[in-house]
Amino acid sequence: MHFHDSLNILTKLSPYKVMNAMKVFSSYYQSKHLDQFINPSLPLSMAFEPTTSCNLRCPECPSGLRSFTRPTGMLDVDFFKEKIMEVRSHLTYLTFYFQGEPYLHPGFLDMVDHAAKNKIYTATSTNAHYLDDEKAEATVKSGLDRLIISIDGTSQETYEQYRVGGQLEKVLDGTRNMVRWKKKLKAKTPHLIFQFLVVGPNEHQIEEALQLAKEIGVDEVQFKTAQIYDFENGSDLMPQNQKYSRYTRGHNGKFKLKNLLHNQCWKMWQSCVVTWDGKVVPCCFDKDAKHIMGDWNKQSFHDIWYSEPYEKFRKSILTSRASIDICKNCSEGLNVSLTDG
Repeated sequence: MHFHDSLNILTKLSPYKVMNAMKVFSSYYQSKHLDQFINPSLPLSMAFEPTTSCNLRCPECPSGLRSFTRPTGMLDVDFFKEKIMEVRSHLTYLTFYFQGEPYLHPGFLDMVDHAAKNKIYTATSTNAHYLDDEKAEATVKSGLDRLIISIDGTSQETYEQYRVGGQLEKVLDGTRNMVRWKKKLKAKTPHLIFQFLVVGPNEHQIEEALQLAKEIGVDEVQFKTAQIYDFENGSDLMPQNQKYSRYTRGHNGKFKLKNLLHNQCWKMWQSCVVTWDGKVVPCCFDKDAKHIMGDWNKQSFHDIWYSEPYEKFRKSILTSRASIDICKNCSEGLNVSLTDG
């Protein structure tokens, strides 16, 4: 993480948030190392899903494949604003992303503005096809702290092999718009990140991605490993360079996750995900919301966070994580993201 971005996160803290964070860490440490389960204090971070809609057709994404078993829709702005007031005292980091393209939500930047005014660090991930001049200006003015832009290729031919239906030039133009408006408004935010999902078709362009980011003026480049749903028999999307793969070939010739899936997960103590229709699920790997911990339309967040289903799920993480369906392709606890600034 870069200095100015790190400093920005620190400005969102309050004495209560710091105290709460210490309690979260303490409960996790004791539960993990001392065999003494303790429910966490309130979460430090959350992800809200603006929408499940997306303009692209990426091959390993439920939004792209249109393969959801849950309903599609858009987050209600009034619901979001109401719930932020409920959790703002302890919430430090808010991600506007789960599935879908956030900029398809007409009220997206209004929600960002609301969270920013309540001293919460805000981040989102976008395919950058909607960052025209007007939207780029509005994004900078909204107070968004971090903007992750998926690039995944330095030529159209390579880019479209994963970002099916996408146009690389739109991504680059949108990024240039963001850089220009940050300079024009003399703004330090949002922190601009090129996220390069390393797959077989694009791994030869890693150095070119770094150079392209430098030429445009992006703050940071992150190389991320790809999640493959049916990985055992291999896939053309798996890169040859093992450094950028979540998987390795076993003695039987089948591929397996590098992650040993130890019985632990920091995310279960410090964060959660809220779907567009108000369901609370444990993490971003539960893309179909199979593990609903509660419905925020009907319960308070406090009651959901300390509910019997949540406690049972956390305990199962500590005893048999490898048996939980959404954990079987998980990268939590595995160093799978490499950063170049």
